[in-house]
Amino acid sequence: MKTRTLLGGIAVVAVFVLLGLAPGLGNDYTTSLLINLLLYGVLATAWGLFCGTTRYISLATVAFFGVGSYTVAVLGEQLAWPLVLLVAAAIGAVLSLLVGLVTLRLAGTYFVIFTFGMTELLRQVVNWYESKVAGSVGRYVFVDAATPGFIYGQLLVLFALVLLFGWWLGRSRLGFALRLVGEDEQAARHCGVDTTRTKLITFTLSSVIMVLAGAIVAPRWTYIDPAIAFNAIVSFQVVIMALLGGTARFWGPVLGVVPLVLLFELLVKYLPNHSSIVLGVVFLLIVYALPRGVVGFLLERGRRPGGQA
Repeated sequence: MKTRTLLGGIAVVAVFVLLGLAPGLGNDYTTSLLINLLLYGVLATAWGLFCGTTRYISLATVAFFGVGSYTVAVLGEQLAWPLVLLVAAAIGAVLSLLVGLVTLRLAGTYFVIFTFGMTELLRQVVNWYESKVAGSVGRYVFVDAATPGFIYGQLLVLFALVLLFGWWLGRSRLGFALRLVGEDEQAARHCGVDTTRTKLITFTLSSVIMVLAGAIVAPRWTYIDPAIAFNAIVSFQVVIMALLGGTARFWGPVLGVVPLVLLFELLVKYLPNHSSIVLGVVFLLIVYALPRGVVGFLLERGRRPGGQA
């Protein structure tokens, strides 16, 4: 077991070394593609850490992502870049705590509807403030962190931290309590688990990661408006990626990121007006063909007699 763990650790380090060298081996397009892969890798993994374990389907990903982006748009030229990220993380933590205290008492369809409605409400509030108070619909983003290489490097570090957090969570008491909540929340409560505290801590940490992802990629756009920062399609894409990869392991959602990001790139190029239809078809296929994702399928196959290679 120790040998397998050591080999796995060496393989992960090697992959990240290759990812660190990748931008220098390609062109601007490949760097842009790699940024998209890392961005959705961070968002889908962060989503899976909470939602995949508790089985709460959240559509609020883009709400926190947009908060991070708009924090950079407002403060990017006034504060040093590390301070901007700290402020974005603090705002995201406060917002997620407030949202969590309200929404995490809900479950099932009510939770899904509330998180989606909250995202739309936040987008409309920002749109109203920009048009009525600020006097413009969007904002230009001019910061020193706008180079593709720097954005890529930050996302790579954030991605590594997310995976490290997922690895720790799977071995911690917090992660164990979270899995109990996912299996049967009422039974977990009877066993002495503080379910509200457990969900709130993990939801907040997951949301802060999404906020930081939004802040890091904000300079990439140069111009940001509510429709860009709070695009609801992002939330649906993250859910589909996580479900395709599977959430039985913390790294599972990454397996859904790579094929779907490549698919979305092709859709934008060849079927820009039909991408939503294809997205819906992909979602239906995943639900019916791989209800537990790629990871769940592999684990189930491995448990069958003769399933081991």
